[in-house]
Amino acid sequence: MITRKAYGKINLGLDVCGRREDGYHIVRMVMQNVDIYDTLTFEKNNSGNICLTANKDTIPTDEHNLIYKVCDLLIKKYDIKEGVNVHLEKNIPVAAGMAGGSTDGAAAFYGMKELFDLPITKEQMCELSVKLGADIPYCILGGTMLSEGIGEILSPLPDMPPCHILVGKPDINVSTGWVYTELDSKEIDSHPDIDGMCEAIKNEDLKGVCNRLSNVLEPVTKTEYEVIGKIEDLMEENGAIRAIMTGSGPTVFGIFDDEEKLKKAYRAIKESGYCPELFMSKPINPLY
Repeated sequence: MITRKAYGKINLGLDVCGRREDGYHIVRMVMQNVDIYDTLTFEKNNSGNICLTANKDTIPTDEHNLIYKVCDLLIKKYDIKEGVNVHLEKNIPVAAGMAGGSTDGAAAFYGMKELFDLPITKEQMCELSVKLGADIPYCILGGTMLSEGIGEILSPLPDMPPCHILVGKPDINVSTGWVYTELDSKEIDSHPDIDGMCEAIKNEDLKGVCNRLSNVLEPVTKTEYEVIGKIEDLMEENGAIRAIMTGSGPTVFGIFDDEEKLKKAYRAIKESGYCPELFMSKPINPLY
């Protein structure tokens, strides 16, 4: 049996710079893994089929799941005769802007590689995976990364300065497609300082990182769901240097320079009832 951890991500900066003819948005993002993860286990079977199970009934276990798609892709590419049983223990919030599906897909590449001893490199994984999802190449490499193009052009950055991160998802689900459609109908008033964010990370300047936290998708989602702003305010009132939404939302994260402040904010958010899913975390580089 092979076991893989699939780490979630947050966006320290997310900018949309344009749109390609095929509909994909051109982005510049600073991505960061956090210590919140799903667990996938892989076993061979003799049926020749892909059997995917999960600990939550709401998760699709057929060809609509990226884990299934990756397994199917690799079985066909390498003419694997055996089947595979995969079990997913889901912990990362679903439809949360944390690349939960993409990171599971990335873990499936690693799990299949190890289980069947496949001669596939990280670069080849990234090349194959971008056709399945724009966030998967980042999830394959992990850590602190500048992401450009549609998400497939990746430049490693030094590890994020040490800190504590509170991650909270309110009890709403947001459609990424809807958020981008709404964004396309508006002018972007202010673009994030992505280059400045990269410099702050290189200089180990945590406050510089926090000062540049920015997400062009946030005004769209925040306008529709007021609770996002309430969570951010409550995190900052209880010690976060800054709090912001990640991805297309609705998940909010706050960055803290002190563990006691983190715990205080955790208690305040818990008592508010705003976030049924709430995690005390930290930045991580999985070093796959």
